[in-house]
Amino acid sequence: MGSKNKLKRFKENETFANVIQPERDEVISDSFRLKGKWNSDFFNNDHPIVLELGCGKGEYSVALGEKYPEKNFIGVDIKGARFWRGAKTAVEKGISNVAFLRTQIELIDKLFAEGEVSEIWITFPDPQIKYKRTKHRMTNMEFLARYKKILKADGIMHLKTDSEFMHGYTLGLLHGQGHEVLYANHNIYRNEGAPEEVTGIQTFYEQFYLEQDKPITYIRFKIK
Repeated sequence: MGSKNKLKRFKENETFANVIQPERDEVISDSFRLKGKWNSDFFNNDHPIVLELGCGKGEYSVALGEKYPEKNFIGVDIKGARFWRGAKTAVEKGISNVAFLRTQIELIDKLFAEGEVSEIWITFPDPQIKYKRTKHRMTNMEFLARYKKILKADGIMHLKTDSEFMHGYTLGLLHGQGHEVLYANHNIYRNEGAPEEVTGIQTFYEQFYLEQDKPITYIRFKIK
């Protein structure tokens, strides 16, 4: 994507009511205005809040929002030029229960209060296979601790990935740490019984992987 295109998208994001781009200082200092107030001050309802972390183009968040109007969805990513597509689609279609938050996932527990979130989706994250990159792996122990802070007591986690490594690593960690694995499937389109919300929505990259006959994996779990 050219720099002109990026700038155009950044400017357009600023005009979208469904895009929130807090200053880093505001987040670090724990003074983010919507923390603990997403329902009352942003969505103006008391529906459950669902996050998609590393939302990319935002297709999954938008599709979930259309499918489940009784829930609020927030796509989270640091790359605003990328989620511009999802934000624009939501605006054009008048989908009021979908928003996009531009921030680093590492700061997620500074943007939501304890127990404010009902579910978290992680869709096709970078598996960070190299050992030095382990700290950036989105299902490592540090990240799970951050998610636990903001999730309700019975909050649900979803991991959908094309990486068998990420699937195996996460399952091993969950079992080893005593977390509750509710469902696991290493090939959701070949094995029966995968939830419809998992197979019924496909991202651009997912369709690309499927064309290459790459298995798509899924885990649903609770952090204990």
